[in-house]
Amino acid sequence: MLLNKDNKLTASYYEASVVRPPAASALAGNIDVDVCVVGGGFAGLSAALELAQRGYSVAVLEAKSVGWGASGRNGGQALVGFASDDAIEDQLSADDARRAWHITVEGLHLLHQRMLEHKIDCDFVPGYLSVAVNERKARALAEWVAHIERAYDYKMQSIGQADIGQWIASSRFQGGAYDGNSGHLHPLKYCLGLAAAAKAAGVQIFEESPVLDIARGSKPVVKTARGAVSCRYVVLAGNVYLGEFGKAVAPELPKRIMPVGTYIVATEPIEKERADALIKHRAAVCDTNFVLDYFRLTADHRMLFGGRVSYSTATPPNLSESMRQRMLAVFPQLSDVRVEHTWGGFVDITMNRAPDFGRIGDKIYYLQGFSGHGLVLTGMAGKLVAEAIAGQAERFDLMARIKHHPFPGGAMMRTPALVLGMLYYQIKDLLP
Repeated sequence: MLLNKDNKLTASYYEASVVRPPAASALAGNIDVDVCVVGGGFAGLSAALELAQRGYSVAVLEAKSVGWGASGRNGGQALVGFASDDAIEDQLSADDARRAWHITVEGLHLLHQRMLEHKIDCDFVPGYLSVAVNERKARALAEWVAHIERAYDYKMQSIGQADIGQWIASSRFQGGAYDGNSGHLHPLKYCLGLAAAAKAAGVQIFEESPVLDIARGSKPVVKTARGAVSCRYVVLAGNVYLGEFGKAVAPELPKRIMPVGTYIVATEPIEKERADALIKHRAAVCDTNFVLDYFRLTADHRMLFGGRVSYSTATPPNLSESMRQRMLAVFPQLSDVRVEHTWGGFVDITMNRAPDFGRIGDKIYYLQGFSGHGLVLTGMAGKLVAEAIAGQAERFDLMARIKHHPFPGGAMMRTPALVLGMLYYQIKDLLP
């Protein structure tokens, strides 16, 4: 994750381009609130804000600092839909799958509403381009666009091989699909803006307050090293970072998600005209490979390029150069541009790549498994869990009906099993 000896991010472009507010204090002593939220990222802060706006007293416990995890390090792509539609369409009726899809569309509207209402300046740019690296994948992408329009009444633009060069200055791609509603933003700016909005609504935020244990019961007690929060409800929104990958805090959860490392580089700034020529509308871009590349231009005209995966907590060797080579495979015309920032973090992947929402008993809710597609959906996850706590659980229960299986082999074998599975898909990606 490219941390220094003080366990802080050292190379993230996002951290380098913001001025954080003064750090919140750690929890010291005992407090009593209606809801304790564990995790100071998009999902946790969204839940806290929604609950506070409904009149609940809320405390957020963040193990590091707000936005320290995936919410402050991701590719910044704000997309409707899910990482995979298969599990949702297999398990839900056509009408309920449509409702689930439109929850994500509402999530994009919620994102814009919050930016406007809370004056969050986070460099949002509309436009998302999905691209295919060969003819087989281009045909599959065109079929998917037709399916999304037919099943969900959501309009996208299919782009054929003859026209894809007008959308992206790369010979690597054979087709594409354009969504003018989705887009991209500076995720850490947005996360810090959410935190400020939550604080303004009365939420107590405690940083450097990792949760060590939860005493369950009719009134749960969430314990840290220096204090405790007594509450009516708990919302677990720490994903793979929850108590060092879920140990001790909620042992039911970590077996259902896998922490997969993903990595990003940001170049030095380039001339605006040169940047504009790379991607039409300066859209966010992602290919359709299973092990995918994703990239976009920043507000200060850098190429931000992500991809590559690892299945351990170790940073891959020669990361900056290997990521630069991936970027040059797409844009060889950037060979004279230096990489200035390199960082990474963990995506919480479920077996079926569908989100995993639910309850442990009737007092503890959890939100996890966004599978790399969470910038928009985390906002709605927070809204849905707030609705459920307030007694309107229909939409939360719709998402909670999606069944999930644990990764095979237990804690010791989950990673090797996933490596073998991902190797299969990497080989499949190479097929013409």
